[in-house]
Amino acid sequence: MVTYIVRRLVTAVLILLAASFLVYLLTAASGDPLQQYRQSSLPNKEQLIQQRIQLLNLNTPAPLRYFDWLGGAAGCLIPFAAECDLGKSIQGIEVTTLLARAMGQTIQLVTAATILAIIIGIALGIITALRQYSGLDYGVTFMAFLFFSLPIFWVAVLLKEYGAIGFNNFLNQPNIGLSAMGIIGLVAGFICYLVPKSGVKRKLIAAAIGFVAAVALCWYLDISGWFLTPGFGAIGVALMGVAAAYLVTVLTAGLRNRKALYSALITVGLGMIAYFAIQPLLDLATILMIIILGVGAVLVGVAVGYLMGGFDRRQSMNAAGLTAFLMGFVILLDRYMQEWPEYFNNSRIGGRPIATIGSSTPNLEGNFWIAGLDIFTHLLLPTIALMLISLASYSRYSRASMLEIMNQDYIRTARAKGLTERTVVMRHAFRNALIPLATLVAFDIGALIGGAIITEAVFAFSGMGQLFVDALNAVDPNPVMGVFLITGILAMTFNLVADLIYSVLDPRVRVKA
Repeated sequence: MVTYIVRRLVTAVLILLAASFLVYLLTAASGDPLQQYRQSSLPNKEQLIQQRIQLLNLNTPAPLRYFDWLGGAAGCLIPFAAECDLGKSIQGIEVTTLLARAMGQTIQLVTAATILAIIIGIALGIITALRQYSGLDYGVTFMAFLFFSLPIFWVAVLLKEYGAIGFNNFLNQPNIGLSAMGIIGLVAGFICYLVPKSGVKRKLIAAAIGFVAAVALCWYLDISGWFLTPGFGAIGVALMGVAAAYLVTVLTAGLRNRKALYSALITVGLGMIAYFAIQPLLDLATILMIIILGVGAVLVGVAVGYLMGGFDRRQSMNAAGLTAFLMGFVILLDRYMQEWPEYFNNSRIGGRPIATIGSSTPNLEGNFWIAGLDIFTHLLLPTIALMLISLASYSRYSRASMLEIMNQDYIRTARAKGLTERTVVMRHAFRNALIPLATLVAFDIGALIGGAIITEAVFAFSGMGQLFVDALNAVDPNPVMGVFLITGILAMTFNLVADLIYSVLDPRVRVKA
């Protein structure tokens, strides 16, 4: 294993060196960084030209300049080497400073979108594979191909028009009319109609339940003024916690394992006690405090599962730990909702909370929760745009992989042994279906860190993609090389991680030196 990793790293370094040399030469040959001043009529034009020549070392041929850049870049890669030096931009700003700022923006932008796309996409792919050729399968397939074919800039513009401007106008007078309730109910009823496997009667009953539930929910949200004063409340948190406990138990252990179910429900009860106990503490919340509370909640859940035991103690620990995590997330979300009226009525927000540009509201003052809501409202639309586009590929790949796995001999053998369908799917099929997705996920994560150029441009995020494009337009090689260096290192690192994950997911895979 160690020999294999070392060999891959040496190969990656050689590829990175060759690629960086080529990119540097192409960037240097793409234009004249002095063109701006050559066409200028400023009286100090010659002085400005000489300053830029000295700043970018333009008197040295491009191949030799590359090795000067490489010497500085080595300090960023070699442990205990000299100070990291990636040069300066044509504005005289250190490239390391530009990269740090741009990477923070990009990571903030793509993290939630990537995680949601992976989780939702894989879940939809697995579900549609298990319900092959059903109405649900056809519906998800249609939507997946629709989102996959949509241009990202068009999706982003539509979201800005209806998700921001239209929704902000709605919040001025949040009233859901009867016609809107009816349309929402019909959509919900149609989706529920696709869920049952077979039987027209069952499908119609599901559609009716979906229609009534959607209309009732809209009516409650309307009469309660929920959009202006949102929140789950203690009852809502408890109901969502119980639902999470049953869902997690079904997926991890099955409802026949009563110890696992009781462990999850006990965790919900402890979560409700914590819901009331920590409210005063959350007034002084910091990110470190939230992390500590979250880790503590999961550990308590795992401990409950361990003490409950059962014929498979690990299943009880998994069910209780995951339930504790989801319960903590719901409590956190409820606290953010409690702060929504203060954020909504802030003078800097002006009753229009869903932002269309930028990553934060300038000069906004407030506590931890207000700052979090501001980040959320700025990330909401670009996250949805990126997620919708990425969702399609994950759902299609996971569906195809799951269909292939479900036809394997060992799956038929597992069923012949009398194992439950949940055990066959979750323990035998699901893990193996993830193997082909490891490469896709690793590649996408590495690529997204390089920047979502179009999305950043539409939503005015100063991320890695925007930095790369601006540097190319200005024939500024140092920022271009900085972005390339980070993107190349991440791409190769995640590809190595994908290869190592193979050996974890599939015991048959052995990494040989």
